[in-house]
Amino acid sequence: MHIVYVSDGKAGHRSQAVGLYKAMQRQSADEVSFEEVLIDQLPIFSLFSGILKKSIAALKQPPDYIFGVGSHTQLRVLLLGHAYPEAKTIILMKPNFPVTWFDYAIIPEHDGVAASEQVIVTKGALNPIINEGRHQANRILIALGGSSKRHQWNEAKVLVAIQQIVNRHPLAEIILTTSRRTPKEFLAHLNEKSFKSQLKIFPVEQTPQGWIFEEMQKAEAVWVTEDSVSMIFEALTAGCRVGIIEIDRLKSDRITQLLDQLLTQALLGENKVKLLNLKMDEATRVSDILLKK
Repeated sequence: MHIVYVSDGKAGHRSQAVGLYKAMQRQSADEVSFEEVLIDQLPIFSLFSGILKKSIAALKQPPDYIFGVGSHTQLRVLLLGHAYPEAKTIILMKPNFPVTWFDYAIIPEHDGVAASEQVIVTKGALNPIINEGRHQANRILIALGGSSKRHQWNEAKVLVAIQQIVNRHPLAEIILTTSRRTPKEFLAHLNEKSFKSQLKIFPVEQTPQGWIFEEMQKAEAVWVTEDSVSMIFEALTAGCRVGIIEIDRLKSDRITQLLDQLLTQALLGENKVKLLNLKMDEATRVSDILLKK
């Protein structure tokens, strides 16, 4: 079985495609191969030409599945599907084109599309993480994001939340990491706080690729700022209990409504905190559905 992934080069999109590929690799009785092709390698004109030839020069071998994530990949996935009519076209998002133009669309439930024969609805975006069962008691990871199109960083709120986590867990090993969106001055301000001595701090610039996924495998609980929705679902998929650190919102939409649902489950009273503890393995579930079909 050969999977071709039409890539726009974005790491978050690639994570979704790789998550589904790895799940299919785990579950399939056949050998599963994966080929990533950048959209720049697939000019539209060459794809129309390839439809007539029933072959695309940029591909190493004919695909059985064609994945796409991101708006700029959708037309290319459709055209590749016409060049290779035996292949299944799978778009991992709410598509701009009619859903019926693809064989399957994998769509997070917050996008508000109903499940159907061609639509598989998921809790959050897919990712390549599995629960490896290596979680260590009293090990906590704090993962900080920053401002986004729907959130505004609030340093005061974040510092209060970190102090509360430290105070609640005096014997825990607490690892804190930032993201590229975390304001540069934040760590300097954190270093001025007395509770900083109880933290092990790893700025994102000092962490190698895959570091945070490994930390999720070791952490018993993970606290994430609410702007980092994908990380919330990654931590849940890793099998961690997950807490959400609230920051300011710039607007309300389906994503913030999803966060409100999660916060309703996560927060109990003013000082008592209940962590999310959801069993989640969406990539495996979706893979099982596709392989059975």
